[in-house]
Amino acid sequence: MAQKNLKPRRIFKKRPCRLCKTKVDSVDYKDVEFLEKFISDRGKIVPTRISGNCARHQRMVSNRIKRARIAGLLPFVKVKQGAQRERHSYSRR
Repeated sequence: MAQKNLKPRRIFKKRPCRLCKTKVDSVDYKDVEFLEKFISDRGKIVPTRISGNCARHQRMVSNRIKRARIAGLLPFVKVKQGAQRERHSYSRR
């Protein structure tokens, strides 16, 4: 039996949860500076594998981000600087 060419798998070390380390019980949705650490440059919520949050704190942070968006404290989408939306003309000719 021939062996297949197996690529060595990378083993990633999981980051410790920032919020567990500082023993944070809850996050306020009005604390925009803290919540912006968990939002990408495009305005998306950063996933757990990148942020390093545990499942409990990731759910809490994403819930607070969604509340802050609805309250108007955080944007739903961030547009890159200098990028403009194209305007389409849908008039009949």
